[in-house]
Amino acid sequence: MKNAAHPKSFVRGAAVLGLAGLMVQALGALFRIPLANIIGDEGMGYFQTAYPVYIFILIFSTNGVPAAISQMVSGNTARGNYSEAHRIFRISFVLMIAVGVVSALAVWLLAGPIVRFFGDPGAYYAMAAIAPALLIVPVMAVFRGYFQGFQIMEPTAGSQIVEQVVRVAVGLTLAVVLLPKGVAVAAAAASGAGSIGPVFGALFIILVYRSMRKKSMLPFDSGNASLEKPEPGKSILRRLVGIAVPITIGVSIFPIMNMVDLLVVMRRLEAAGFSAHEANGLYGQLSGYAGPVVNLPQSLALAMALSLVPAIAAAKSIGDRRRMNNNIRLGLRVAIMIGVPCAFGIMAIPQQLMDLIYPARAGQTETAAKCLFLLGLGVIFICVAQAMAGILQGLGKPGRSVVGIIIGAAVKYLVSYILVGMPELNVSGAAIGTSAGLFAAAMVNYHFVRRLTGTRHNMKRAVLLPVLCGIASVLVAVVLCYGVGHFTGSHWVTFLAVVASAVVYCVMLIKTKAILPKEVKAFPKGEKIYRLLKKVRLA
Repeated sequence: MKNAAHPKSFVRGAAVLGLAGLMVQALGALFRIPLANIIGDEGMGYFQTAYPVYIFILIFSTNGVPAAISQMVSGNTARGNYSEAHRIFRISFVLMIAVGVVSALAVWLLAGPIVRFFGDPGAYYAMAAIAPALLIVPVMAVFRGYFQGFQIMEPTAGSQIVEQVVRVAVGLTLAVVLLPKGVAVAAAAASGAGSIGPVFGALFIILVYRSMRKKSMLPFDSGNASLEKPEPGKSILRRLVGIAVPITIGVSIFPIMNMVDLLVVMRRLEAAGFSAHEANGLYGQLSGYAGPVVNLPQSLALAMALSLVPAIAAAKSIGDRRRMNNNIRLGLRVAIMIGVPCAFGIMAIPQQLMDLIYPARAGQTETAAKCLFLLGLGVIFICVAQAMAGILQGLGKPGRSVVGIIIGAAVKYLVSYILVGMPELNVSGAAIGTSAGLFAAAMVNYHFVRRLTGTRHNMKRAVLLPVLCGIASVLVAVVLCYGVGHFTGSHWVTFLAVVASAVVYCVMLIKTKAILPKEVKAFPKGEKIYRLLKKVRLA
């Protein structure tokens, strides 16, 4: 079994989960984009009232628990104590079944009070429809965490893709079939698909587990057991909860910002003079149209953060400070390299992106485009905040990232409360609040990492070079969209602009040595990529 702390493990793990995240987000776009075109602003308002609650609860099962289990498992496997690692898996399984039952019942029984509290009672069916998912997802969480503890990311990636494919297919079909019964029912059907997809995702990862166990591809017995005394079961449960809860909060930066919007936006819009119907439509523009675009870089940052947890934890467990610092430096660099092109691109062509993604709503997404531009400001900060949260969790200090998100959420709430109440800003004020809150969270998390580790960063490679590469790439997108696109009016020009700018950005990263050849080799199929780069004289 490879040492989980090896830098290549982190890069490869981040790449596998990142690619899966890209596919999941692409599938999510295939879901939410036509869904928005089907049910419109009002339906997306209902859908988005339920969705952030679902995501926030789900993150405990899909991110918090897997990250906690992977941290505990990786620490034991780094010391060769495989039997204890598998015992953690078994105990966690029992706990998460109980969590699933309790959370599903709570959402089912309290759906009415929850949506009334958020000021959107029409979202009742959408809220109730997500409850069954909370029975299944915790089961997947345990398997995902166990695999990630060995830096085996493929089962997690595969289960995510299977889950999303089923969700998209079922959700869109039900939304179309039930639309004649009203947009509230159609939105509920789309939410309900989130309870069907996890069934298939869970089946996939369970089959992978059984197959790997049958082929002895994972060490289950005590053949390599250490002389360490087994940790009491109650202690494992306390430690799991103690790690998972702060991790959940720490990696829930964007969902928590969305939860703040639920608390603030509808009520403040109505206080500003908008009707309930108008407020719901504006909220749909913010969260249903602009939000999904920002989810893409956020999902990549989250994948990186989850890969950092076991990589940092394993290095810390064996006292390899040099390897730990290398992973910390690489984590910040990757965060910046992900965030810069996404942020610059979103801010450069927001309306063109809206027109490309929502062609059926052309001319009706001006508010969403303004929100997208303002949310683009926060993309770099969400990437940095997530990376630093993953590092803090790997260091065994997840409470520090909780402080960061509390401060970020407080800034978000204050700014949004003031600005959303201004009629001329309305939901744009919430987007400004989100970017301000993400900035605060990123700075707090970065401060804690520096204070705990003293790790020094090469700011030229980590920040300056990616920014210069980002400027060059976004100029390509601007020229194509505002030049060629102005004359043709074709949405395909926007698509080509995005692809061209991405290619230019990657080439610039290599030519400026923001990414080194040895780092390219660490990615999946990295040797082949490196040989291709050599052929075209880019390396």
